[in-house]
Amino acid sequence: MDKVKKAKEYMAERKSNCAQSVFRVFSEEMGLDENLGLSVAQGFGGGMHINGTCGAVTGAYMALGMAHKASKENPRQAMEKVNALQAEFNRKFHELHGSLSCTGLLGCDLSTKEGMVAARDKGVFVSQCPVFVSDAVKIVEELLK
Repeated sequence: MDKVKKAKEYMAERKSNCAQSVFRVFSEEMGLDENLGLSVAQGFGGGMHINGTCGAVTGAYMALGMAHKASKENPRQAMEKVNALQAEFNRKFHELHGSLSCTGLLGCDLSTKEGMVAARDKGVFVSQCPVFVSDAVKIVEELLK
């Protein structure tokens, strides 16, 4: 199964949060145990629950970082490459969806109980979030070619 479909299913079936759904489809091929990848990404879902950057975006950042491993001798070299890829990711994702934040994407503040209830009532976790996840994976795949 391709990464885009797999990540979208993880999110739609509520098997992982948005950050985990994106990161986990890349983690094993990059030498990271899938369970460790799930653990690393678990705190980044739902805009980190502080009304921040969408977890699909932060999961993509993690995948881009894993694809360009830093060296002890020159850690800045990989960091500069990843920063450039993140900027391009941000541009493409924003062009598709108009925002990088959960609130901007969903219209709900997931850092509040009321916002979380509104998001669940609107069904965004199974209707909108899987689209953000699949688009994030598509962009990462494109950037890693």
